[in-house]
Amino acid sequence: MKKLSLKALEAFHTVMRTGSTTAAAAHLELTQPAVSRLLASFEAFVGFPLFHREHGRLIPTEEAQALSNEADVTLGSVERLAQLAHNIKNTSIGSLKVVAPVSFVAGLLADVVADFMGQHPNVTINLDSRSPDSTRELVAHRAFDCGFIQLPERHPGLNALPLFESRMMCALNQDHPLAQQQQLSPSDLAQQQLILLGKGRVSRGQIEQAFREHNLALRPKIDTHNVATACAFAKRGLGVAIVNGALAQQYLDEQLVLRPFTPAIPIEYGFITSKHAPMSLLTQSFMSHCQSALRREFE
Repeated sequence: MKKLSLKALEAFHTVMRTGSTTAAAAHLELTQPAVSRLLASFEAFVGFPLFHREHGRLIPTEEAQALSNEADVTLGSVERLAQLAHNIKNTSIGSLKVVAPVSFVAGLLADVVADFMGQHPNVTINLDSRSPDSTRELVAHRAFDCGFIQLPERHPGLNALPLFESRMMCALNQDHPLAQQQQLSPSDLAQQQLILLGKGRVSRGQIEQAFREHNLALRPKIDTHNVATACAFAKRGLGVAIVNGALAQQYLDEQLVLRPFTPAIPIEYGFITSKHAPMSLLTQSFMSHCQSALRREFE
């Protein structure tokens, strides 16, 4: 069976609408002989005549009338396919699954996602919060398109792109005596009740090292697993929390203040994707948006 030419189908469809090869040629921006050839090609494809001439006019046969509606549907589908491809290419539509630590989702990422969706109103986003370990595995195994994690990242199944750098800060109630100081060192914190994020984090090891260098033991009063909880305890006067400053900013109010921890402990966050598949165009667009938005925030 011969293959159907979309150009021939379009020529047939246009002749049916305009009533002549001359008008169809003008509409399609082709010559009249070119339209006649395409029409002959379509007749050869279907295997029966589609028009007969009366006084120089093309008169559709009943068979042509029967094919006309289906031609409308087919060409409409082709047009929709072309529009869909255009929208996908330009990231106008699609869905995106994003995962990040809870404090990142509630603060920094909320503004970034809101801005992205304002620019891409037909995109849907599934935004989930998980522990760092779960975030790594979910992205590596493509359960999510992308995620955010503290660097350095050594998971063999992940690509990581640095996004921004922050530093460790001390969160404490504004009435705490140490709130009057401009910065806080391990010596200042030695006798304080400390609130720290759980062991195993890179930043936790860096805090422990800072205390060792001051010949001080690190004895946290409260261990928790997210910045939101640490700041909530500090706000209630239960101790001094040593937390990621960028993530703690969202919890500041008239009762909670931040003071730099010294020596400075830098924290870098990155955008992660799976090494097992290339990024979709939509994921690439979201990554670029995050890069520019977060770098503006932390310049």
